[in-house]
Amino acid sequence: MTKIDGKALSAKVKEELKHEVMSLNESGIKPALAVILVGEDKASQTYVASKEKACKAVGIESIMHKLGENTSENELLALINVLNLDDSVDGILVQLPLPKHINTNNILKAIRPQKDVDGFHAINVGNLVSGLDGFVPCTPLGIMLMFKEYGVDLTGLNAVIIGRSNIVGKPMAALLLNANATVTITHSKTKNLKEICAKADLLVAAIGKANFVSADMVKDGAIVIDVGINRLDDGRLVGDVDFDEVSKKASLITPVPGGVGPMTIAMLLSNTIKSAKIRASK
Repeated sequence: MTKIDGKALSAKVKEELKHEVMSLNESGIKPALAVILVGEDKASQTYVASKEKACKAVGIESIMHKLGENTSENELLALINVLNLDDSVDGILVQLPLPKHINTNNILKAIRPQKDVDGFHAINVGNLVSGLDGFVPCTPLGIMLMFKEYGVDLTGLNAVIIGRSNIVGKPMAALLLNANATVTITHSKTKNLKEICAKADLLVAAIGKANFVSADMVKDGAIVIDVGINRLDDGRLVGDVDFDEVSKKASLITPVPGGVGPMTIAMLLSNTIKSAKIRASK
């Protein structure tokens, strides 16, 4: 079993991005990411703080907009419009989840596709499915870079994804299909889930259920990617995969923490710099 070190790969990516930022600075471009946080959700505050820290580490300007829990949808849309029109802003990130009175789809739709560094806009989703260039959601993009770094040839692999979210499951399926894997997406309504997973050469778990994937769901020698981050009652962070048992069968596996998580933030920085390069080319 080889443990995929997302922390080390993320550090390597950030080092490369630092040099790209320096190069952009020399041509008069300072990459900037606007982050909007609505409300007081503790997990969201933690994520935003880590993104801010990561931006600073590579030289990206992080522009924070912290809005109250009672901010209206129209107020949020007005702020996004201002940022859309600001040529000095390369990326716009609205931290999810939003308060329940705000329609998330309306907000994501309002961000210009060219500044949608999360890759959630319908135009970027369409580009991904069509195999065209655009912004790809950060978590699946980071996983693809892990495969490249660890020499995984996806051609012909039987890939099974547990979870069909717009953030991970669906874009992950599109990327794997584009890389010539044979893809099955499973979810809460899937019949014979255990049997389907047990045939997978590559298993991606992204459902948010602690230790859900047990050893009997995993084929000997399978590659296992654990996207889940779950906090147990004793405060420990664990993934969707029972790491101790599954790691005995997997050929490659991501730990939690230190696997997929660091790559997600690295890809957010990468997407922001990609946007800044497009601005520089104009």
